[in-house]
Amino acid sequence: MSGSMWQEFKSFAFKGNAFDLAIGVIIGAAFGKIVSSLVDDIIMPIIGRLTGGLDFNNYFLGLNSNVTATNLTAAREQGAVLAYGSFITVLINFLIIAFILFQLVKISNRMKKAEPPPPPPAPSKSEELLAEIRDALVKKK
Repeated sequence: MSGSMWQEFKSFAFKGNAFDLAIGVIIGAAFGKIVSSLVDDIIMPIIGRLTGGLDFNNYFLGLNSNVTATNLTAAREQGAVLAYGSFITVLINFLIIAFILFQLVKISNRMKKAEPPPPPPAPSKSEELLAEIRDALVKKK
């Protein structure tokens, strides 16, 4: 890379928006894993317990007569399946993430409204002198 191309790349890559976006994507991926674990390891077992031991991940519909297995992994090996239980789990993940993001946006908007606008800057010495001259001229008329 030439020197100017390197400078141009640095200014793009480390410009506030691009850098902030990259950090947001990385944090978002980690947050997604946390929510997936929350759903898979905490919420779904509770739902399974409340519904008599049902495991949503093993809810599927075989799309041909070769599928005779009762668990999703084995059924996928036998043929095409419609794994609607996995979809339910992913949908719950999405709803939790969407709700948390909604709450974060509400908090952010509330904080933005709470901040008073900054006061206007004080007039400079030359502006003050010009105002005095203007006022003096108005009085003479």
